[in-house]
Amino acid sequence: MKKIFGTVISASVVVALIVLCVVLGGQGITDAQWGTLKILLIVCGCSVAYCFAVGEITHNYSQMDKLWSLLPIAYVWIIAIRGGISARLLVFALIVTAWGVRLTVNFARKGAYRLKFWTGNEDYRWSIVRKNPIFKNGFTWSLFNLFFISVYQNALVLAICLPALICAESSLAFGAADIIATAFAVAFLVLETVSDEYQWKFHQTKKEMLNGGKSLAELPSPYNLGFNTLGPWAYMRHPNYLGEQGIWVSLYIFVIGAGLANYGIFHWSAIGALVLVLLFMGSSMLGESISAGKYPKYNEYREQVFKYIPIRKYRCK
Repeated sequence: MKKIFGTVISASVVVALIVLCVVLGGQGITDAQWGTLKILLIVCGCSVAYCFAVGEITHNYSQMDKLWSLLPIAYVWIIAIRGGISARLLVFALIVTAWGVRLTVNFARKGAYRLKFWTGNEDYRWSIVRKNPIFKNGFTWSLFNLFFISVYQNALVLAICLPALICAESSLAFGAADIIATAFAVAFLVLETVSDEYQWKFHQTKKEMLNGGKSLAELPSPYNLGFNTLGPWAYMRHPNYLGEQGIWVSLYIFVIGAGLANYGIFHWSAIGALVLVLLFMGSSMLGESISAGKYPKYNEYREQVFKYIPIRKYRCK
């Protein structure tokens, strides 16, 4: 009950920030920015059509998952090139490129990509979501595929890149706020990279031991738990999610450095990063419900370790 209450409070704070950014707004989009945005919208629209059609035909609904790390690279470089590649835009684009390469490699080693791009392993969570009674009718799943997987996620990926579009109009030199944005974004990128590496090695080692004929209970600690508690995972339940959200929130600080945010903080281009935070609230709840159903000790882990605050270490009882 406490965790549900905490999630509701957190979500309320994020929604309040979204409302503030909408109301306070910041400057609108210039004609030059509209020209760039039209190109981005065409790419986004093509991606929506591809993800929906291919998902329906192949029944592999991870098409957007595969594009999630690739589209932002294309978006920010289109913005940077058309915006004149200022120092601010260049750093923004390089950070997003590093983020995208890392995420693509991490997803690729899970078998997601194939030479035939529409094939590959589907994210395991989609098969679990499809088992929900609401999707018993294939038509309702098609609507979910269209509006959530294809439209919503594509729109969100475009939205998180819009701070770069706003920064394209700034005449201010690269300054202190930009240095802070860069430092935080790089730090979160390192956290996400380290966390995913620990996660990958844990599950690969566990898989090898299970393939050797042992049951989960027969594995040495901590592999017998079934879930990872090594590295950052000993202190946070979702260090990779913290890194992912942190990167995009940090990149918004470039808008502040560009001097384009009202009251020095608020601009409508923050909405993408804030909606991403809301998405991860739902994603983390889904992931934890799956883990709690599979692993007996997971609820104990959840009681001992905060989701994102690394002040308590898990100790298996």
